[in-house]
Amino acid sequence: MNLGKGSCPRRLVLLATVSLSTLLGVATFTSGKERKPSSSVASKPAKKKLLFSDDFQTLDTLTWRPEIEPKPNSTVYAKQGKLVLDTQGGVTVWLKQPLHGNLQIEYTRKIPVAGDPNDRLSDLNQFWMASEPTGDGTTLATRSGKLEEYDNLRLYYVGMGGNTNSTTRFRKYPGNGERTLLQEYSDAVHLLQPNKEYKIKTIVQNGTTSFWVDGKCFFTYKDPAPLPTGYFGIRSTKSRQEISNFRVYQLD
Repeated sequence: MNLGKGSCPRRLVLLATVSLSTLLGVATFTSGKERKPSSSVASKPAKKKLLFSDDFQTLDTLTWRPEIEPKPNSTVYAKQGKLVLDTQGGVTVWLKQPLHGNLQIEYTRKIPVAGDPNDRLSDLNQFWMASEPTGDGTTLATRSGKLEEYDNLRLYYVGMGGNTNSTTRFRKYPGNGERTLLQEYSDAVHLLQPNKEYKIKTIVQNGTTSFWVDGKCFFTYKDPAPLPTGYFGIRSTKSRQEISNFRVYQLD
């Protein structure tokens, strides 16, 4: 499939949306195609209202659900204002409230590489608008944290610096076991740097979703069959990562 040579704000067409209830509640869990670098052209500003924020003074288990692949030396915890994913295998930390409507999700993320056992520069990943293939999108079954167990979900997925920091990919899972590849990069501009803090922003608005890094649009997709409701998940595998300053906004 020819996706063209343009990058954001050009939209892709192939084949989300947030009203967030009050979140309450604390614990520690253990267990394509090559494209030109993106421009920094900003989308038209939208009015936004803060719905939820977390500065991770604790890991609130009424708000977040970690799913950690059962491997040794794998933990998820909060420390000094950061959510830390320190795992030898796959891990997903779900925001437990389903989202719908126009929304913007922002957070800061870093992959420390300092010689700790799980340190590996790879897989700054996330799921969004995830839902079971049947149902109304308001419940999500628990899984083990292994990537293959999410194949039957409907969702959008970015894997930034995947495959040991050799690819950055944007996919849609339609809920039938397929992982539809929408866009892909392998140039250094779109891969990871160690110990760098990245400002990540995800927008879902009027059937279009986009993924931004440090103010630059990496991916955008005008979905002819948009995912109307679902869950947001912070995703990684075999690495140590720090997430901070998490915010969810409702957009016009």
